[in-house]
Amino acid sequence: MQFDDEAELDGSQVQDRRGVPGGGLAIGGGVVGLLGLVVALLFGVDPGLFGAADQPAAPPVGKATSSAQLGSACRTGADANKRQDCRILAVVNSVQAYWQGDFAARGREYVQAPTVLFTDRVATACGTATSAVGPFYCPGDRKAYFDLGFFDDMTRQLGAQGGPFAEAYVVAHEYGHHVQNLLGTMDRVGTDRQGANSASVKLELQADCYAGVWTHHATTTPQPSTGRPLITRLTDQDIALALDAAQSVGDDRIQRRATGRTNPETWTHGSAAQRQQWFTTGYRTGDPAACDTFG
Repeated sequence: MQFDDEAELDGSQVQDRRGVPGGGLAIGGGVVGLLGLVVALLFGVDPGLFGAADQPAAPPVGKATSSAQLGSACRTGADANKRQDCRILAVVNSVQAYWQGDFAARGREYVQAPTVLFTDRVATACGTATSAVGPFYCPGDRKAYFDLGFFDDMTRQLGAQGGPFAEAYVVAHEYGHHVQNLLGTMDRVGTDRQGANSASVKLELQADCYAGVWTHHATTTPQPSTGRPLITRLTDQDIALALDAAQSVGDDRIQRRATGRTNPETWTHGSAAQRQQWFTTGYRTGDPAACDTFG
């Protein structure tokens, strides 16, 4: 994955709370509770693999950063080609530029969702979450949350190869949940949150498909600031890394690594093969309408 060196990054789309004890002040809004957040909105990780989600996190180490500092360090595509946090910012910019254009073409309004980078734990409108839950999207405050340490865990503990476009797939998946929230698709889950054919699984597979749709358009989506695509090159290896990441977070793959067996009755995100299949569907078609996992 290569970014346009001269492209300007929009730092306002990422809020940097890394190193801030507790992740900052609590956010107002309805609290759905951590359990509901984990079951319905998680990227796909079993919190048991990283430690209990309700255990106190260790105090953050190091100097707190700020969104202003991140914006100062991450100004251009050249910065995104060098630094992980700048790369995440650039992917967020690209993903949101695509969905803004897609919504506009369909006569809808896309409302941007900030990404929040945090360390150890963070307060959200969906409750207080620790890094153990992995990346997630909270519909209560319309924000996506990432502890960047997850990407190392994805490699060490889930067996993924990792790499920049594996990270991009994770980011695009969470923004798929934001799209679902804007379209009202999340309302279809209700209490149907477990099982191979549950609404929760269908929701997650659709988010994978939406990630594939963005990937299809990533090198052709113009940025508002320049009119040029922010991402200038994707390779077959990049797509392979995204598919490898999708496989690593399949329910069956995670269960086998954790317990040596699988139990489809407890699935919340879909199998490794399903996650790869729906990402591929989105990538090959480039059409959000092809992502009707519920149908």
